[in-house]
Amino acid sequence: MADAQALEEVVTFTSDLIRIDTTNRGGGDCQERPAAEYAAARLAEAGLEPTLLERTPGRTNVVARLEGTDPSADALLVHGHLDVVPADASEWSVHPFSGEVRDGVVWGRGAVDMKNMDAMILAVVRAWARQSVRPRRDIVIAFTADEEASAEDGSGFLADRHAALFEGCTEGISESGAFTFHDGAGRQIYPISAGERGTGWLRLTAHGRAGHGSRPNRENAVTRLAAAISRIGAHEWPVRLTPTVRGALTELAELYGIDTSLDDVDCLLDKLGPAAKLVEATVRNSANPTMLEAGYKINVVPGQAVAFVDGRFLPGHEDEFRATLDELTGPDVDWEFHHREVALQSPLDSPTYALMRAAVEEFAPEGRTVPYCMPGGTDAKQFSRLGITGYGFSPLKLPEGFDYSAMFHGVDERVPVEALHFGVRVLDRFLRTA
Repeated sequence: MADAQALEEVVTFTSDLIRIDTTNRGGGDCQERPAAEYAAARLAEAGLEPTLLERTPGRTNVVARLEGTDPSADALLVHGHLDVVPADASEWSVHPFSGEVRDGVVWGRGAVDMKNMDAMILAVVRAWARQSVRPRRDIVIAFTADEEASAEDGSGFLADRHAALFEGCTEGISESGAFTFHDGAGRQIYPISAGERGTGWLRLTAHGRAGHGSRPNRENAVTRLAAAISRIGAHEWPVRLTPTVRGALTELAELYGIDTSLDDVDCLLDKLGPAAKLVEATVRNSANPTMLEAGYKINVVPGQAVAFVDGRFLPGHEDEFRATLDELTGPDVDWEFHHREVALQSPLDSPTYALMRAAVEEFAPEGRTVPYCMPGGTDAKQFSRLGITGYGFSPLKLPEGFDYSAMFHGVDERVPVEALHFGVRVLDRFLRTA
C-alpha cells in the first residue's frame, strides 16, 4: 500500500515538474533535459540506475529498469512524456508554469498531460524502495521527450536506437485511461484505453496555372484546393467498429439498460447521452482540414496552393482511409502523409487488462470500468515497433464538474490533489500485482 510519504511526494513532484518549463513548440524547439535530470535524480535516490539518452542535445529521455522477482516473466513498460504544449500566461488564472497548489488543486501546464503521471510513477517507485517491495515482473520506466510533436527525439529514437533497454517488454501503460467520467446522472465511469486511432496528418497540394487575377482561369490552384477541402470537410465517414469500441458500446449499453444491438450505432449513441462522448470520436475514421497556404498578392493567381488535414484512422481501416482520400481529393490535388503513425488495438481479455480494472474497482467500488479507444495517439505507437502492446492507464479520481478532456492543451490545466492520491494508490496496487 502506498504510504503517506508517497501521497506527499506525488503532489510535490507534480508541482516541481510543472515549474520546469518543457514547452514543445515543434521543430525541435524544446529542452526536456532539466526535467529529465530531475526525474533521474528521484529514481537514483530510490536505488535505480537511470540512463539519460539524447538524439539531439537537450532533448533528453530517461530509462531505468526495476528488476522483478520472477526472471521468467515478461517485462512491463511504464512510460510518460516530459514535454508539454505551449501556454499563454495572459489567458490563465495562475501562471502556467507556477505549479501552484491552491485549495487542494495543482495548477499548471502538464498537470494532466502528463506530468501528473510522471510524478505518480516516481512516487510509487520511491515508496517501494522504502518498503523493500519488488514487483513480480521487471518494470522498465521511461520518461520521454518530444511526445507533443513528432516523437523523433523521444520514443521514436528510443525504439529505433535503444531497443535493448526494453528487452523482454511485451506490454506497456501510459496516459489517458482510468479517469473518472461523470455522466450527469450519478454514474461514475472509468474508461481504460485498449486502442488508439492512427495518425494521418496530410499535406494536400493543388497545382494550376499562374496568372493575372483579372483574367479567367479554369486551372486556378486555389479553386481546386478549396473544392477538395470542401469535399473532405463534408464527407460522412461510415461506422467501423473495432473490438475495443464494440466492447465499450456493449458495456455502456448494459450499464444503461439499453438494447445492445449495434446495427444503428448513431441511434445507440443518442441513447447514451453524455456517456456517448467516450466513444463517438472513435466509431469512424476522420479528416479535419486545419491549415491553408496559398498566394502572395491579391491580383495574382498562384500556381500552387497547399492545405493540411488532421486525419485519424481506426485500427484495420488505414487502407479505406487512403482510398477515400484519393477519391475526395480528385485528379487535380495530390496528397501525402505529413506525419503518419500506426493505429493500435490491444486485447481486452488479457490478464493485465483485468488487473487494471480490478485495481480501479478496488479504490472506486462505486464506479464502472469500461474499454476505451483513444481518438488521438501516444508514445505507445512508437513503442509498438518493439512488439509492446500499449494500454492507457493513468488513474485519477475526479470530482463531478471537472472536465478532464478540456484539461488537455487547455487553459487553466489543473489536477486535484485527491486525484493524485487516488492515482498513486491504484498504480501501486496494479504494479504490485501485474
